[in-house]
Amino acid sequence: MCTGACSKFIAIPLYILALVSMICNIILFFPDFDTKYAAAEGQITEEVKYMGGFIGGGIMVLIPAIHIHLTSAKNCCANRCGMFLSIGFAAAGVLGAVYSLSAAALGLSNGPTCFWSNILSPIPKWGTPFANSSGSYLSDKDQWSWCRVPENVVEFNVGLFSTLLVAACLELVLCAIQMVNGLFGCICGTCGKEQ
Repeated sequence: MCTGACSKFIAIPLYILALVSMICNIILFFPDFDTKYAAAEGQITEEVKYMGGFIGGGIMVLIPAIHIHLTSAKNCCANRCGMFLSIGFAAAGVLGAVYSLSAAALGLSNGPTCFWSNILSPIPKWGTPFANSSGSYLSDKDQWSWCRVPENVVEFNVGLFSTLLVAACLELVLCAIQMVNGLFGCICGTCGKEQ
């Protein structure tokens, strides 16, 4: 198989995954699809502010995706030098995906910031009620009712952070494959027929 064609096959999903990561991270700033929480101090989940999906899974993967896509285009970067550079760009994509994956995993582990109360802490307050649960709240939906405001914030965070986690894992795999593909393209050339 032509290493240039493989690059195109890798780049197109990376565009989609980078876009999904950026959108998920932006939406996480607006729990309950309301802007008032983003404007207030201490009412947004801390891991959202790390911008793992926007910077790591988004920009740090989108830039390599563009170069990787160019290595599949004729008369552009479809040469050994372009494939060599794609190894470095793919490595940057791996770092971005790891950052996004780490932020998403931490966000899932700690849970959302919300106005909460329970039997042990009956006075409602803003905070992160599941921070010391090591993610055990994920399997106990009864605990999700602790969060009063924003409405359905646990489902909101779990859904979006899980999407970021899956996207980051796929980005990591695709960028790692491109590193190997770039190595073969650098050594053997972009297409076996032409070299």
